[in-house]
Amino acid sequence: MNFSGLSLLGVLAFVVALLFSVMVHEAGHYLTAKRFHMRVTEFFLGFGKRIWSFTRGETEFGIKAIPAGGYCRISGMSVNEELPEADKHRAFYLASVPKRLIVLGAGSFLHFVLGFLILVILLAGVGVTTVTNTIGEVVPCVLNTANGVSDTKCTSTSNPSPAKAAGLIANDEIISINGKSYENWFDYTTKIRASANKPITLTVLRNGEELKIPITPAARTLDGKEIGYLGVINKLGTHKDGSFKAIANSAKLTKDLLGNSVTSLISLPTKIPALVRQTFGNEERDAQGLVGVVGVARVSAQTASDPKLESREKVASFLIIIASLNIFVGVFNLLPLLPLDGGHMAVAIVDGVRRLNAKRRKIAPPAAIDVEKLLPLTLAVFAVLAVLSLLLLAADIFNPINLRQ
Repeated sequence: MNFSGLSLLGVLAFVVALLFSVMVHEAGHYLTAKRFHMRVTEFFLGFGKRIWSFTRGETEFGIKAIPAGGYCRISGMSVNEELPEADKHRAFYLASVPKRLIVLGAGSFLHFVLGFLILVILLAGVGVTTVTNTIGEVVPCVLNTANGVSDTKCTSTSNPSPAKAAGLIANDEIISINGKSYENWFDYTTKIRASANKPITLTVLRNGEELKIPITPAARTLDGKEIGYLGVINKLGTHKDGSFKAIANSAKLTKDLLGNSVTSLISLPTKIPALVRQTFGNEERDAQGLVGVVGVARVSAQTASDPKLESREKVASFLIIIASLNIFVGVFNLLPLLPLDGGHMAVAIVDGVRRLNAKRRKIAPPAAIDVEKLLPLTLAVFAVLAVLSLLLLAADIFNPINLRQ
């Protein structure tokens, strides 16, 4: 990809946003661990050689050379870790199961919170491009459809469109149908489509004056169904929600993105063969398929440099990408596989079940599970993730997703 200044800005913005998300994730672990009086010795952004750091209390904060993530080191994650005598009681594995689950799940929880807050900023502050209720153009006729093919031009045999026949004009704002107002143009469209060959009354605002215009939507066939058709093309505009509405709508969007993330993870294994063919074969890359960090960064660059988008639309697209990424990463981290947080949560739950069984049988509680004994399983999962990451990297480099096709 030929990088322009705006493309580079898009990549840099994505990297900064990604590192900030990592920091927020690790902050979740740090804050909850400190809340439960656990010993946290390191909080670093990046891996490898230490570039800069400072120590506050018992924790060293800093930045390392490789910006590929971050970590928060909590003492006693393994039963074999040696702790100072005075701090042995603060070992992570000695904490109650609920406390361990809270600390382990806090990172993903803050990913969800961050994604939600980004959506609130998008809906209330930046706004989204949407179809407005204002007519931009009146289509002069009902284009005939035969054998699934529509005419592209009006002819002498074409029927005038209902909008043309009723006298609707550009810049009319439709404010109600049969006296009922709707929240957005999609709801108006739904009502119109359900009114094929049925008379309705539109209330429009024209030059500050309300007019009631009787009109009967024509019938057209779409996907095998008969729908009502007015013959208007509405203007696009920017819509911003009020604060409370933005919060409610962001909650709904977050829920939808959570569901989509779960669905994507469930279907992930079935998409790998196609990814292999797209990477090493001649297949076109599926824009709805798997994509890695490099691919997402490339999409951010394309968005930032797209001349067809206004600055506000570029910011809005970027915010959607980052919100979606945070929610997906939050869900991914909860998978019950070591070395992910969800894997450690599964170990903590099993630990808790063992303790409850011992208590029920009135015997001494068993020793905490030694996660180091699960190292072969951890390495196997790590190897699978590493191979998938390399495959995605190769696909994003040699057969990237191109939104401008």
